Amino acid sequence: MEESKDREKLTLVTRKSCFGLPTSCPNCLPAYVYLKFSGTPFHLDFNLINPDSDQIPYVESGTYVAYNNEKGGVIRSLSEDGFVDLDSQARGIPEWISAKAMVDSCLADAIIYELWVGSDGTSAHKIYYSDLPWPLGKILYLKQVHVVKQILGITKEDAERREEEIYRNANDAFSALSTRLGEQAYFFDNRPTSLDAVFLGYALFTLYALPETSVLRSKLLEHGNLVSYTEKYKSELVDSSGSSSSGTQSQSDPSSSVPRRPSQWSSKPKSKPKREKTEEEKKFRKRAKYFLVTQLVAVLVFLSLLGGSDAAEVELDEDDDGVDYD
Repeated sequence: MEESKDREKLTLVTRKSCFGLPTSCPNCLPAYVYLKFSGTPFHLDFNLINPDSDQIPYVESGTYVAYNNEKGGVIRSLSEDGFVDLDSQARGIPEWISAKAMVDSCLADAIIYELWVGSDGTSAHKIYYSDLPWPLGKILYLKQVHVVKQILGITKEDAERREEEIYRNANDAFSALSTRLGEQAYFFDNRPTSLDAVFLGYALFTLYALPETSVLRSKLLEHGNLVSYTEKYKSELVDSSGSSSSGTQSQSDPSSSVPRRPSQWSSKPKSKPKREKTEEEKKFRKRAKYFLVTQLVAVLVFLSLLGGSDAAEVELDEDDDGVDYD
């Protein structure tokens, strides 16, 4: 206990806030909700210079750092390293293990599919690339679309089949979770676990960050108790964060304090008012330029390699067409 008292306050580093959410990143929201559920005081900071980094979100406390791409993610690291463990009483329950795996696979796949493949990219651009010059943002977006298709195993030949499979799995997950939740406050043992945190993070993103034309959003809206559950904890954990001692933000964002109610889901988030930049921000922007240059070079190399591969395939096809099999 003495060790935990001596630890420095946690800092959760995420992508920026928009859509009325404390962070608009679907990978970051579960970590935010997990810390809020635990009542652990933490400082919220935003990383704006690494839009395609898989290390985000990450937490810091003194010399301690836990990255999203290490040890199974931030939530698992916080649990295993003795900071916050909400799963101690649920970890051995087979039904909990099954439900958690379903959320981590079916819903996670559906989220990234909708964000990068099944939509026009508006939400993804606002979350990841709106602070970058348009050409670079567009190139990084197309690069990520290619990566996500590889992760989900989507090819030209089976794109339609994979889409149907992804949405079917997500719908089955919503149905199972809706039945499990019923009228309870939480999914298991009347107490929050990482299952609640991950699902709530995904549900907040689906309802508030995805467009009204989203198929995933429409499937979630079919389950009234899941929607009510999401709205309840958004009000308690997100909308009230301005007056709470935990989850303080390092940057002001007017959209983070403006919740969208069901009747407002089609409204556009307000734009940020212009303000004078501080010296620290100017230095930050200068460092960001160097980052952007390196990213541009990496993307151009990636596209040139990809283009060369495509050209080779085309040339091979043409050669095949000219073969005389007689």
